[in-house]
Amino acid sequence: MSEYLQQFAEPFGYLDFARFGPVSEPVRRVLLREADRLHRHGWDALDSLDADTAAAARTAADLLRAAPHEIAFVGSTSHGLFAAAHAVGAGAAARGTTVRGTGDGTAAPGAADGPAADGTVLVARTDFPGALYPWLRAAGNGGLAVRQLDGPLTADLVREHLDDRVRAVAVCAVDAATGFRAPLAAIKELIGPDRILVVDAVQALGAVEFAVDAADVLAAGGQKWLRAGWGAAVLLVRDRVADRLGPGLGGWSGVVDPIDAPVHPRPPRPGAVAHTLTNPDGPAVAALGAALALVRETGAARIEARIGEVLGGLLAAARTAGAETDGGPEAGRRHGLPVGGGSGDPAAVGSGIARLRLPGADPAAVHRALTGAGLATTLRGGWIRLSPHASTDPTTAELLAETLAHLQRGVRTA
Repeated sequence: MSEYLQQFAEPFGYLDFARFGPVSEPVRRVLLREADRLHRHGWDALDSLDADTAAAARTAADLLRAAPHEIAFVGSTSHGLFAAAHAVGAGAAARGTTVRGTGDGTAAPGAADGPAADGTVLVARTDFPGALYPWLRAAGNGGLAVRQLDGPLTADLVREHLDDRVRAVAVCAVDAATGFRAPLAAIKELIGPDRILVVDAVQALGAVEFAVDAADVLAAGGQKWLRAGWGAAVLLVRDRVADRLGPGLGGWSGVVDPIDAPVHPRPPRPGAVAHTLTNPDGPAVAALGAALALVRETGAARIEARIGEVLGGLLAAARTAGAETDGGPEAGRRHGLPVGGGSGDPAAVGSGIARLRLPGADPAAVHRALTGAGLATTLRGGWIRLSPHASTDPTTAELLAETLAHLQRGVRTA
């Protein structure tokens, strides 16, 4: 772990990795190398970039327990989720039938208006908007109906709304506000092989272990916990659901022989690349590959354990100073989920994200005070979000406690 920690150099007090993770030293080196390569070379640089992309796909496949051809690279998590949503919609339209289910074939309460017979997708209205809008836009284009649930999504909540119309469930592996880690294995076991589980993993991959085998389709950008910067995201599309997806947003890069073909559209290429718009940003993919390799070499479990220790210290310090806290390693308890998750899920339901608020204090004022003290956090919904990484200095907890205690004294004397 000490060698891993030496790869980072973010400023003291940085607690905002759920928003952006300053890149690692291997990523920095790759970006400089690629910039120099593009500066000094011509088209021959493309061969090296293609090799880097293939290597990154192999690394991502190792981490996600997939085959390399089940991995593609797109520009962002949102790009991947839009591709997934339109692929599910196109697949539903092409089939024109409902999936096999366990219900009576009627729509559950709260079902959205629209072509539900072609397929309904269950999503949590409380998930980050980036995970919701792909489905809303796909529904607006026809072929899908979106049923928004009051999340977070658990197996029990999904069971209440599961009927013959449900074609897919879309969920964030980790909630961006509370740190709740979804029980992916339990949800997938419940919905079965005939329905598609789409996972937004941007707040999970590189920070915590999660049930990657449960995800049929997964998207995760590199700018947060992977610490790879912007420009590239992993898109996983497993073979087991390929026949239930249409080309959706697939562009020229996703079809067979697009250049010399006399007639279009061409048939889609096999694997996840069928759902790409165009070729990816080569340097960004190379950087993402370096970040993924660092996670693979260190081990997600070790990274998660270190993050948990740091976050635990921050939360303990916050409570000592009089703050109310929520989330963290045991975020699932208040939703009735035992630590352990069940059905093969990892050993904890929470994650590296938690939040706090100071009773009686204006949240905006608390956030300004923390920022002024050199603590980078995010203010969201009246709470201060904490999202440290393994490289966060544990003594940051002392500064947090001191700042909150000072604020608390001001509240008491006001």
